[in-house]
Amino acid sequence: MAHDDPRSPADADEQLLEVFKALANPVRLQVLRWLREPGRHFPVEEALADPREVGVCVSHIQAKTGLAQSTVSAYMAALQRAGLVRSTRVGKWTHYRRDEDRIAWLVEVLGRSL
Repeated sequence: MAHDDPRSPADADEQLLEVFKALANPVRLQVLRWLREPGRHFPVEEALADPREVGVCVSHIQAKTGLAQSTVSAYMAALQRAGLVRSTRVGKWTHYRRDEDRIAWLVEVLGRSL
């Protein structure tokens, strides 16, 4: 299903609820904010790949949050299910970046819904 063409208002509502659930956690909300400017918030010089292209390594997110790797992975999975981030594998590492097109679509749907 295309981001800008939900099958029904109920589908859009369901997607918005998934987003609200993901963002209800303050750490997940903060991580999403950090990912907006990865070069400012994460050690780019230690990155295996360009964080603007492939995202930020989960280990860097873990270090910045101070949380267990399993917790960070679960948080990132929730953000991914909500369509707010995309993951990319680089070797054995998973990198995350914001899905800006999806976020813009969600803002538009939210504006029409409320």
